[in-house]
Amino acid sequence: MTPPSFLKPVQHLGFAWFAMVMGLCGLSLAWHRAAAWGDVAVLVSVAWGALAACVLSVLMVATALRMWWFPEAVRADLKHPVRHVFVAALPASWVLMASVGAVHWGRTLWAEALWMLGSASLLAVSGAVVVSWFRSDRSQDRFWLGMTPALFIPVVGNVLPALAGMVLGHPVWAAFQFGLAALLWPVAGGLIGWRIRRLGMWPPRLLPLTFITVAPPSVLALSGLNLGSPYSVVVGLWCLAVLFLCGSAWAAHGVVKQTFGMPFWGMSFPLAAFAALSLALSVRHVQTQPGALAVLVLVSALIAWLLLSTWVGLWQGRLLVPEPSAP
Repeated sequence: MTPPSFLKPVQHLGFAWFAMVMGLCGLSLAWHRAAAWGDVAVLVSVAWGALAACVLSVLMVATALRMWWFPEAVRADLKHPVRHVFVAALPASWVLMASVGAVHWGRTLWAEALWMLGSASLLAVSGAVVVSWFRSDRSQDRFWLGMTPALFIPVVGNVLPALAGMVLGHPVWAAFQFGLAALLWPVAGGLIGWRIRRLGMWPPRLLPLTFITVAPPSVLALSGLNLGSPYSVVVGLWCLAVLFLCGSAWAAHGVVKQTFGMPFWGMSFPLAAFAALSLALSVRHVQTQPGALAVLVLVSALIAWLLLSTWVGLWQGRLLVPEPSAP
């Protein structure tokens, strides 16, 4: 059966589009920590969360249509050395959406169900990615091509359930996935480092993904706060996040010269998580609060620009088109 012509762009809607939801949810959670701005911050947090829910709903419908009408495109994503890891952005979006609901409304049935579905799916995707490392039918070059910072989404994404696991009544489950993420983070980092040594940096159009390296220490620290990690460890992780942020900014300085594409959304959630962590630490160090709030405003402006650029790109027909052949 031939799909309707108006649905043909949907075949190019990869799982990476769910990075939009991750970024919006991350920003909502960050605004929720801006206690200095009181009720205004809460309202802004709810607004970003509502927008994330709308985007998630649209993307879920579009993904269902893609799976129905263009199953070969979905299979191609699953076999691609780079794009296959973005499958984890879908369950990560569910977990983050549940986390937004939990911080605002506590333990609700829908938040708990979405959290459990997302957490279990993240675990499954992580297992599939790790198992794929040991496949004998993959060439070495193809294996190393897949070692980009996007690998942190399925591998270290297991830390996300701990953001709301305590509130939703699943501390053991959250702690288990937190520990798994902490274990796999240096493994994934080592693989990415070896890829750089072997093949060099990833293609220029994927340079925005470099900022994903900021996410693991930031979210590990935020989740660690919820699970009772020592404060010194949390501060140490914040320092690591700053180091990765500076390194990403230096490595990806050429991003500003590029035409906007969906990889730009790879910057959104890591920077939102860093802003949230900075705000969380500023509670005990009041003198750092203005700086943390400034980071939040800058990240909000960046994500607003990403939204505008996405809308313009869709309107002009520059998005939802075939990707370049190189990964």
